[in-house]
Amino acid sequence: MQHEDKDQDDPVVEPTVYIVDDDVSVCRALRRLLKSAGQTVEVFNSAELFLEANPPGPGCMVLDIRMPGLSGLELQAELAAADFSMPIIFITGHGDIAMGVEAMKRGAADFLPKPFNDEELLTAVESAIARDAVARTTYGQQQEIRGRVAALTPREYEVFTLVIQGLLNKQIAYELGISEKTVKVHRARVMEKMAVPSVAELVHLAEKVGIKPLDDADADV
Repeated sequence: MQHEDKDQDDPVVEPTVYIVDDDVSVCRALRRLLKSAGQTVEVFNSAELFLEANPPGPGCMVLDIRMPGLSGLELQAELAAADFSMPIIFITGHGDIAMGVEAMKRGAADFLPKPFNDEELLTAVESAIARDAVARTTYGQQQEIRGRVAALTPREYEVFTLVIQGLLNKQIAYELGISEKTVKVHRARVMEKMAVPSVAELVHLAEKVGIKPLDDADADV
């Protein structure tokens, strides 16, 4: 993995594999395996300890599906409720396929019944970390776009939604009951604040954050 030079106040945060399993011997073996593959690893012997630590940053979780106290599925549900989107790889020694299917339906990245071979786990971890990196990049882009949208005035936002609907300036003027000249002014400000040179790119940004044209958006209110 290549790293670009960063400012001191913008350090590179390496992805971490968080192991959550009540079996100490399993944790020890998984830690050894993952560290031998160059992964940064943190171990928690219960779901409760993981929640208390509230680990930040990129990476993925290797989670036992059955544990005393809070189970793996219950932890997954709590994390989902808290909008915690780190990919989860479930492991279990009970061969409970139904629980695995349920975990996958809830968004788990993978499900590995024990015993699994080392290569299976390492491949699953690499895939989950890559998935997390893509998700974090997408989320960052969406937040930036939403910030630009938030800078629009209410009128500029109305013009924005009509522009991405494909309306011409005269049509927008008619829809909003304002002059075409005023529409041109608002349209120019929209393009400037959204930092795009064309309507096509404006539409692309809107699609990235799920903004619909005015008529469709009104129907959702």
